[in-house]
Amino acid sequence: MAFLISCENKKETVETTKKPNILFIVVDDLGYADLSVMGSSYYETPHIDELAKAGTIFTNGYATCAVCSPSRASLLNGQFTARHGLTQYEGAKSGRAWKKLNRHTKLLPPDYKHHLNQEDVTLPEVLKENGYTTFFAGKWHLGSEADHSLPTDHGFDVNQGGYEKGGPYSGGYFSPFNNPQMKDYPEEKGMPLSMKLAKETSAFIREQKDSTFLAYLSFYAVHSPIQTSQAKWGKYRNKADSMGIAEKGFEMERVLPARKYQDNPVYAGLIEQVDEAVGSVLNTLKELNLDKNTVVVFTSDNGGVTSGDNFSTNQLELRGGKGYQWEGGLRVPYFIYVPWMLQEGAKNEVPVSGADLFPTLLDLADIPLQPEHHADGVSLKPLLKGKSIADRALYWHYPHYGNQGGEPVSIMRKGNWKIIQYWEDGHTELYDLDSDLGEIYDLSGEKEATMLEMKKELMGWLKKMDTQYATADPLWDEAAWKQKLSDNRNNLMPRLERQRQEMLSPDWRPNEDWWGSKK
Repeated sequence: MAFLISCENKKETVETTKKPNILFIVVDDLGYADLSVMGSSYYETPHIDELAKAGTIFTNGYATCAVCSPSRASLLNGQFTARHGLTQYEGAKSGRAWKKLNRHTKLLPPDYKHHLNQEDVTLPEVLKENGYTTFFAGKWHLGSEADHSLPTDHGFDVNQGGYEKGGPYSGGYFSPFNNPQMKDYPEEKGMPLSMKLAKETSAFIREQKDSTFLAYLSFYAVHSPIQTSQAKWGKYRNKADSMGIAEKGFEMERVLPARKYQDNPVYAGLIEQVDEAVGSVLNTLKELNLDKNTVVVFTSDNGGVTSGDNFSTNQLELRGGKGYQWEGGLRVPYFIYVPWMLQEGAKNEVPVSGADLFPTLLDLADIPLQPEHHADGVSLKPLLKGKSIADRALYWHYPHYGNQGGEPVSIMRKGNWKIIQYWEDGHTELYDLDSDLGEIYDLSGEKEATMLEMKKELMGWLKKMDTQYATADPLWDEAAWKQKLSDNRNNLMPRLERQRQEMLSPDWRPNEDWWGSKK
């Protein structure tokens, strides 16, 4: 196939038989509304905004799970979580071990697959078979060396920084990072982790500039523990002050407090560091004249953290965040830039999923689709060309409790309708996302026929997937559960309010060297 490439300097169209390079960018825990291009007036992301506006913005782009490992598996294998079985983040407890954490929940979550399936064919494996050199940098969280499930076990030629950990727990967000899969250099002391990953990605691109490559840049940011530099904290502290700092910053969701506003200056600084890192890699493509033949994908693995972890952000119109069954936990930034397609400023409202990126990239590279492998994903190439795809339902299955307050659920979206099936008590919620994006009005009673029809379809799909479910805890202590909820409201929430006010005070500092950024 001849790919049509637009040459900016010559103002003409040329043909090349070279397959396109691919830059696949995944940000960890980046919420749907955590970018200025997606509506934030607080966070500043000029480089990501420019990328999004040059390509197609999928306004109904979804992760396949509200937590990381399951959705990360789906990005690579094109399957929904109920099919591939990795339904919870790697390392989470289940069964009786879960009860020992004193969460006091009514159900015991089931076991799950703890690493990416060896038998699953992945995107990098297929690309390698078709002449691509493949590179991975950053967060993996899909298995360990002991599991024989590192990036290099699943189709990547090079691995920089990917192993079983889900966050930068060994060294934090500033060098030295103490990552067993990535080398620290003395001259990098104080370098942000996001820029380190960008640096390694750019080095790979330079080495492979005359070949065809997949560069998979998987940031650890903006996952907790959130950290930034003093300068960026100061910039966003002052911005929050100029916008007006609310007296109260949290409100109770069903289980945990949730952040009400985008006013966290450390989180804002961490986002800007990701944006700078993205910009540096995009500049590398331009410097090498590779931008005209490189497809760029940008997305997140789940929604932004409103509850739990660092209680970092708020998703504006969307309810909830990471770990939750609502749109704030599932809907994510989702952009595709194809340089030989005139997409500038395009927005597409068709619901799409992280599982669709595998077949879409094959299609864009003129590689035959492999539906027996990416069984739940479909190519979005027609949408990128302004055409349509067949109507379909999207499914989620999360039979676990999230650290952020989410409950064991199964979900289906079809058209504008979304149902949530709760497994604690069996009740079903129905929302019309066209008129109620914030999922305030449960229409399951008013639109019972629609709810029952969708529920029947969801249950039929779950049966075909041979799914696992949470089971009742015979020793459940209702009084202990109610006490935990009371503690969350009366002790945790006031503590979070104090921490928020301290972080927004002009003389706040986390430690002497700002988490190592001053080394």
